[in-house]
Amino acid sequence: MLRPPNLRAGGCAARPSSARSLAPSPRHPSHCPRPPPGGCCPSVTAPGCPELRSAGHGAAPPRAGGGRRLSWLPFGAGSAPLPPPLLLPAERPSRAGLRLPPEVPVAGFLGAMTTVRREAFGRMPPEEGGGEVEKFVLQSDSVRVEILSFGCIITTLETKDRDGQFSDVVLGFDTLEGYTRKHPFFGAVVGRVANRIANGRFTLDGKEYQLFLNNGPNSLHGGAKGFDKVLWSPQVLPNGVRFFRLSPDGEEGYPGDLKVWVTYTLSGRELAINYQAQTSKTTPISLTNHSYFNLAGQGSCDIYDHEISIEADSYLPVDDTKIPTGEVAAVQGTGFDLRQPVELGKHLQKFHLDGFDHNFCLHQGQDRRLVARVFHPPTGRTMEVHTTQPGIQFYTGNNLDGSLKGKGAATYPKHSAFCLETQNWPDAVNKPHFPNVLLHPGEEYNHTTWLVFNTA
Repeated sequence: MLRPPNLRAGGCAARPSSARSLAPSPRHPSHCPRPPPGGCCPSVTAPGCPELRSAGHGAAPPRAGGGRRLSWLPFGAGSAPLPPPLLLPAERPSRAGLRLPPEVPVAGFLGAMTTVRREAFGRMPPEEGGGEVEKFVLQSDSVRVEILSFGCIITTLETKDRDGQFSDVVLGFDTLEGYTRKHPFFGAVVGRVANRIANGRFTLDGKEYQLFLNNGPNSLHGGAKGFDKVLWSPQVLPNGVRFFRLSPDGEEGYPGDLKVWVTYTLSGRELAINYQAQTSKTTPISLTNHSYFNLAGQGSCDIYDHEISIEADSYLPVDDTKIPTGEVAAVQGTGFDLRQPVELGKHLQKFHLDGFDHNFCLHQGQDRRLVARVFHPPTGRTMEVHTTQPGIQFYTGNNLDGSLKGKGAATYPKHSAFCLETQNWPDAVNKPHFPNVLLHPGEEYNHTTWLVFNTA
């Protein structure tokens, strides 16, 4: 029997807004019973480099989907190649090989201004090659996001509450060392295949492939050293940053050389994440970002007062190792019916759920569509998720246990954050009736997810 959650675990009282202004000194939020060493939440420093503001383009987002035919771009050595010639959301064309400096005039949308800044964040350990890790800061008047060239990790995402005060709403670490150690994929892009593959095994064209098992009997998020644990090659864009890497044939057991581009662009309140890939051999691929959110502010005790809705009529039941059973079950009349907003803590208690870690099956199609919305009444913050992907994994931080020391010495207990991971369905490579997860030579993998932050 699953246990109902302790709605005030750790002695947290019902809390007011945890909003913080952009002040030079840390402020301990009143909802935490006592500050851990160094404070409960990190201080937020004033945004830098205002002189980098500039103007921009208002191009509509392209339609995006998997498996579109294209002219093959040959693999080769040298600098990071440009991705297939599809314009990304609000992107202007650029010349091959052009690396734009941070001071480039930046394009905005609908009057919004975006700045892009790059800076050193650290250096990989010698045993990992000792490469330099850079941080890219994207800032509009409403959102500030920091992204690393290591794992394409979102380390910080600050948004306003209804009073105009900023808070950092994603879990993470203050230093590179936190991200190079074992952690639950905070903020990272995961792949080559996000989520679980049963027994780490699949068969293509009569050949069986065995992956590294890193989640009990299964392979999770790409294996022992997935896309989250490697350095990517960055390219600064007018309103964002693009990362590239070549995943070689056989990496973590997957077939084919895979060229991958991940592009973050910021426009006002909207952060877009675009994923593109090409392969030399048929391979499964499913990419997502694994950020952990708490709209009260990272370091807050729980997410029970968040209201969530997911536009899905069905979900995937799982076995005791979190592998889908193969059934596509209707949400109607179950605790998985989130089509109308529910307050998370009360909902978990009502249905005696220990939390969510399930794929919700989205309406199929290649167009952008709204698939989830989260609202935090005390602060007024809202987050909408739009995507072209066929599924979304809703995870409520069930395995967080308070053992990790995060930003500002915050601890992250169970249910202190949620993930909304847009992706293909788990174990789709072994279930023919699930959406196609295979990419063939001469095809393009192309999906986009948009996170829209607002107040209500």
